[in-house]
Amino acid sequence: MTGAPAVLDVSALLRGDYHVHSTFSDDAVSTLAENIAAAKAAGLARLRLNDHVRASTTWVPEFVAAVAAEPVPAGLTVVTGVETKLLDVSGAVDIPTDLVVGRGGVDAIVIGDHQFPGTDGPWSPQATRDRIAAGLSADDALDLLVTASIRAMERTPHAQLAHWFSILPKVGLDEAELGADRLAAWAQAAAATGTVVEVNEKWECPGADAIVALHRAGARIVASTDSHIATDVGRYDRVTALLTAAAGKIATEDEDEQ
Repeated sequence: MTGAPAVLDVSALLRGDYHVHSTFSDDAVSTLAENIAAAKAAGLARLRLNDHVRASTTWVPEFVAAVAAEPVPAGLTVVTGVETKLLDVSGAVDIPTDLVVGRGGVDAIVIGDHQFPGTDGPWSPQATRDRIAAGLSADDALDLLVTASIRAMERTPHAQLAHWFSILPKVGLDEAELGADRLAAWAQAAAATGTVVEVNEKWECPGADAIVALHRAGARIVASTDSHIATDVGRYDRVTALLTAAAGKIATEDEDEQ
């Protein structure tokens, strides 16, 4: 455990939105400028503009240049990211080979658990359910996911985990089945690698126990809406509830230890 702060500052976390899509993503409708204006109107201090990529994506330099050209209101910090998917248990992610991260490029690689990280590539939710029905145990499946998660964090500098554990209900598993040991290993890897972990409004994850594990490990936690339209930027309900529940658990555990 690192020197994590005694309390989880929910109000400070809610002043950021670290996962906002624009028209650079084919499933979003708002422009970069509209998202920036919405963030300012919502009273945010921090915004990550983040769009979907695959290995074949070529428009990232255009995206970086377009963000840099946008005027940013006083009091708002804007950073960038590209969202990709975790591929398999090795921790590989689906990004262009020439992707620049850091100076002159995007600020982060935002990794999503869009499919299940299998031993031979990404498994669709249905394929994963079929494997579980055929004898893959829940424990083995959960071990695959956590192992892949840790390897992805170790392999990917400047990473952020998007809507982590959202894959579990899609394959018939529950985040509660992860248990304290898996969550601790996952959270400690996030802290050790400097990986940012978002609490996601759209997918309502990760849960309070995972947030507590991250906090105890000293990992960086951020809030995100996963907005695909500007009117959703910085608008929290589920994230507020998850963070508040986690803060309550932290306070209760600290009282019990005294």
